[in-house]
Amino acid sequence: MAVASAEKGTISVRLVLEALCELRRQGVDEAALLAEAGIDGELLVQPEGRVSSEAYAQLWLAIARQMDDEFFGMNRRRMKVGSFAYMARAAVKEPTLGAALQGALRFLHLVFDDFSPRLEVRDGLAAIVVDEAPEQSCRAFGYFTLWLIIHGLSCWLAGRRIDVLGIQLRCSQPEYIEDYEVMFTRNLQFVRGQSRLLFNADSLQTPIRRSPHELKRFLAGAPGNILVRYRDPQSLGARIKAHLRSLAPYQWPDVEALAGHFHMAPSTLRRKLSLQGQSYQGLKDQVRRDLAIASLDNDQSNFSDLACELGFADTSAFYKAFKKWTGSTPGQYRALSNPENL
Repeated sequence: MAVASAEKGTISVRLVLEALCELRRQGVDEAALLAEAGIDGELLVQPEGRVSSEAYAQLWLAIARQMDDEFFGMNRRRMKVGSFAYMARAAVKEPTLGAALQGALRFLHLVFDDFSPRLEVRDGLAAIVVDEAPEQSCRAFGYFTLWLIIHGLSCWLAGRRIDVLGIQLRCSQPEYIEDYEVMFTRNLQFVRGQSRLLFNADSLQTPIRRSPHELKRFLAGAPGNILVRYRDPQSLGARIKAHLRSLAPYQWPDVEALAGHFHMAPSTLRRKLSLQGQSYQGLKDQVRRDLAIASLDNDQSNFSDLACELGFADTSAFYKAFKKWTGSTPGQYRALSNPENL
């Protein structure tokens, strides 16, 4: 199903099937768990079917209680029920997001046997790296569940979405990735040497904006609140970005023409974007950033040509903007996002 459908607070049944995979392998009857979550079992045979994010969250909790494992049984050592809450209680006491992340990743290192997540920072770019033995393998759903836990908690602690610049995975690309693109980023790369989630290192200095008092409400709503709360801006903002991606940057309309395309007055468009915490210029910057990163990840682009393609007046303007977006220069990003080339 199209990504647009994935932005309406629903989850593909393909991810429901992924969540049930280990439970089924153990021979556990899933019917009671599906009923508890309010999911019709007949829906699971419909590849394009979707369930509400609330139902998926309830299924996650039901499976966790059944297996005493908040990680769907995907690691040899269980992430026992209560692990996420314990990690969040420790993280909320830290002064900055960087300190909270370091503590959370150290905790997950103690929890898991098959892999160990850690924070790596270099030249303005931060990465949550998953260290694994060469013979170990994890399906894509496992990595994305790990990212969802870490990224969702980080966004809540910071009180805002932490932009994901890219995700690289050791495994091959699964048949279905649309929900992952909505939850994280369109820049998903598979069959890479190491699994990593990339973001701007400046985010690590963000003060923790939540209190232990707010934590109780957050945990009461988890994991449903991390499934949808910090997705990419939705509604009008998402439609505008999709429209911009369909055009070459030199064809991008001014705000008056854009408003006409969406059948509204320019003042209405600005107001609706403002209510989402967005601006047209900000959306254009996000799309330019994503296009630049995709080109650099392909390791083919000449920087001056890329600057021209993205609509910059010159290469220096592109360098300045890219450094603001990612914390790195284009050359540093290319090197850091391809560690096998270092």
